[in-house]
Amino acid sequence: MMTNTTVDIQEFIADLFPFNYLSPNVLENLLNKVRFCRYRIGQVIVAREAMPDQISIIYQGQARLLTYNSQGQNPATLKLLSSGEVLGWVSHVRGIACETAIASTEVIAINLPIADFLTLLKQEEAFVQALQHEITLLEVYELLTEELSRRADGSKNVIKLAQAATEVAIIRTIPARKVFHQHLNPEFLWLVSSNFDAEFPVGSRLELDELNPKLKFNVNMRLVGLPKSILGENLAPFTPKILLPAEIPYASEITATEEPAAKGKQKKFPYIKGRGPLDGSLACFQMLSQYFNISWRKDTLRRVLTKQQEQKGIISLQFCAAAAELMGLTTQIVKVPATAVGRLQLPVMISWQDSFAIIYKNSDRELLIAVPEMGLLRYKLRDFAENWGAEGEVLLLQTTKNTPKSRFSLSWFVPSLRRYRKVLIEVLIASIVIQLFGLVNPLATQVIIDKVLVGNSPDTLEVFGIFLLVVAVIEAILTSVRTHLFTDTTNRIDLTLGSEVINHLLRLPLSYFERRPVGELATRIHELENIRSFLTGTALTVVMDAVFSVVYIVVMAIYSPVLTLVALATVPLFGLLNLMVSPLMRRQLQEKAECNAETQSYLVEVMGGMQTVKAQNLEMRSRWQWQERYARYISAGFKTVSTQTTASSISSFLNKFSSMLVLWVGAFLVLNQHLTLGQLIAFRILAGYVTSPLLRLMQLWQNFQETALSLQRLADILDTPQETEIGNSQNILMPSIQGSVRFENLSFSFAEHGPMQLCNINLDFPAGSFVGIVGQSGSGKSTLLKLLPRLYEPKSGKILIDGYDISKVELYSLRRQIGMVLQDTLLFDGTIRENIALGYPDASDEEIISAAKVAFAHDFIMSLPNGYNTRVGERGSGLSGGQRQRVAIARTVLQNPQLLILDEATSALDYNAEAQVCGNLARTFKDRTVFFITHRLSTIRNADVILMMDGGAVVEQGTHEELMALKGYYYCLYQQQEAKV
Repeated sequence: MMTNTTVDIQEFIADLFPFNYLSPNVLENLLNKVRFCRYRIGQVIVAREAMPDQISIIYQGQARLLTYNSQGQNPATLKLLSSGEVLGWVSHVRGIACETAIASTEVIAINLPIADFLTLLKQEEAFVQALQHEITLLEVYELLTEELSRRADGSKNVIKLAQAATEVAIIRTIPARKVFHQHLNPEFLWLVSSNFDAEFPVGSRLELDELNPKLKFNVNMRLVGLPKSILGENLAPFTPKILLPAEIPYASEITATEEPAAKGKQKKFPYIKGRGPLDGSLACFQMLSQYFNISWRKDTLRRVLTKQQEQKGIISLQFCAAAAELMGLTTQIVKVPATAVGRLQLPVMISWQDSFAIIYKNSDRELLIAVPEMGLLRYKLRDFAENWGAEGEVLLLQTTKNTPKSRFSLSWFVPSLRRYRKVLIEVLIASIVIQLFGLVNPLATQVIIDKVLVGNSPDTLEVFGIFLLVVAVIEAILTSVRTHLFTDTTNRIDLTLGSEVINHLLRLPLSYFERRPVGELATRIHELENIRSFLTGTALTVVMDAVFSVVYIVVMAIYSPVLTLVALATVPLFGLLNLMVSPLMRRQLQEKAECNAETQSYLVEVMGGMQTVKAQNLEMRSRWQWQERYARYISAGFKTVSTQTTASSISSFLNKFSSMLVLWVGAFLVLNQHLTLGQLIAFRILAGYVTSPLLRLMQLWQNFQETALSLQRLADILDTPQETEIGNSQNILMPSIQGSVRFENLSFSFAEHGPMQLCNINLDFPAGSFVGIVGQSGSGKSTLLKLLPRLYEPKSGKILIDGYDISKVELYSLRRQIGMVLQDTLLFDGTIRENIALGYPDASDEEIISAAKVAFAHDFIMSLPNGYNTRVGERGSGLSGGQRQRVAIARTVLQNPQLLILDEATSALDYNAEAQVCGNLARTFKDRTVFFITHRLSTIRNADVILMMDGGAVVEQGTHEELMALKGYYYCLYQQQEAKV
């Protein structure tokens, strides 16, 4: 007999779509298979990365149904879900995982296993028909997003458009057969919503007309028809109120970026050892990197954390949040009672005694905590509260779509090594033959002593002498050939890999370079050679040493097992020495690398700013600061050398001690007639052969440590996504720009949680406008225009050029049509002609001269000793600031951009020269849109529109006359400049 609660649940489910199409008996059977689950705030109920393994009915609480843009980024709330909403069925009916829902309050859901749901699809015809004819807001939104993305149409609010379209859209399920254009209403746009046929992927547009009258479907297809004129509103969701059963368990954790763990495979919880606040926090970040499989930049984090500890004397949880943001995680610090820790979304980072810890797993009874100093520990909630306190702060951590995944590893080198595997195999074979020839020497020595000297056989000596000479010649030839092949191959590999690294580096976002010194990047690139050397040189040596160590030991054992044990007696001592020295060497090598990067960065900075150094008499202070950094580098190097020397001395002593033992014991064996003198000398040579390979094998760990450090440093470059990866290189090409530009609700900040440099900018300019932008320094002028060629990505809002959302077009097809001249003009070492034609190397002399005349640069260029062939020097040091700016303007004019941006590009020119340049540009780009940033207001008096910016916002907008009439910011600034004149 059913309880009242069961009856209430059955009535609740019976009123919900699609369960209202089931008979009471089927519903009653269904109740035996459902189960209740709780979801914590922020916990994922269903994730779009994997097909749902259950159908979830929200029983109480609220959740957010999330949507993403066409790149799978920027999640937004499509709909607020409340009691009665059903999740999971849309994905299975469409055949594609598409739903993401996150609990916004604590949610209680009724979950039906997916196997039972699929059984209903097979057995209940009315149930299936209802699902096939039900259209959802989510699928309409996804299809509209795909369609608008194809058009790069960013002018519409897709969520509102989808809400309206859902009311008037048509859903059709077409069986596997031919479909004729008469079957589909031509007034509707027909889009494929299901994922059952590879020929028609989700979002495909069906275009049937008189010329293309039919299509053939191999499977049933779910189609959505959207009218060209879309109107309508959404209905409010049903919210029943029913009493809850008691003691409902919490659902297991899933995330929106990970697939649920397969059955039988338990989630691993990484543990890294560390002591103290610095090493403990580093250990926690390394555990998080392994848990989330994200890139791990230990040297960067160590430097940041060390500086924080030196300046503040403490590493706080708040600073750890900032460090986690550097790793690409989103963070939030919340204060919770200890009793609530069992309900948090995991993992989280907490302060623990004098360091930090990671909570991996929680329940109402027990926690699994990774404490760097102690290991993986299980705590009862009561015991945890006693150690942690009644309440405290926890750092919530989550990955996002933009979190950099750990992709760079030794496997990145495999294609290049495979390409040259034939040559490397030849080098290996030659090395084996050379090593085999190495056995000839001790064996021949034994025969010469025992047969020639002891047996008094001088004739045999000549034979062995000639034999040894031939072997030596062949060995020398093979060694020479091997060295040539190996050097040539490694150089080719270095060139190939180096080109890939530099190509990747140059295509990284601008923000990457702004956060890292130039010298540090140079040292990171140098790590490539260390890794390649390890893979080709060290790896080859390891193979040879491993093989021939065994060969030598076998030969030695044939001579004398006792003497072999004596010769190998010191090997464990070598191993112990290696285990003790390797960790110390790793730390010292890392410190040395960091000091070297700091020294090189400062030197590059000083050399680049030599004019400032000279002008302000900073030579002595610059030298002092360089000496301070270089002294730290020398000190770190001295520590490394001291450690290496100590280890080498101990190793040398053990080696000599081993030789002494061999001679001592061997002499006794010779005296007792167990060995001949020749065998003893041959054994002594072989023992020397075997010691070196064994030592190299034991030093392999140290070499691997150095290579691992190089991998970490180089991964900082190669694990960072390129601009085209972030913006999707598969976007449509930007059509020829006409020039209309619109900024919609645009906001931007350089730091994830830092102050906003631009706040809610809304602007609209028709094609062909000349736009002047003025304002105090730091008002956001340059930042606004750097968003146009996507040097930075906005935090929110969008930019449309000719109605195309620039985030949805191919990046370089956009930049090719935009010319930009910055205030800090950079010329490259070369001639003036080469610098002007930098972006258009095939330009004729007439085109270059014409561009120079527009930039008012031709006259001064011709006055130089070599004219256009005059070398400008490094960074254009041979020219004045105004001359450099005019060459840079000529370079941009030669590119003939469709849209021009001048960011204080004439600030170094005098009044007459600036007026001449501006007049020439106005005539040359008459029908094209020009954005002109300046501090000289007289230059832009004739602009079509002038923007006055302050504090990251547009405070005034209009023509010169309109702004003067306002008597606001612009008026005051103009009056000040006129008064100075």
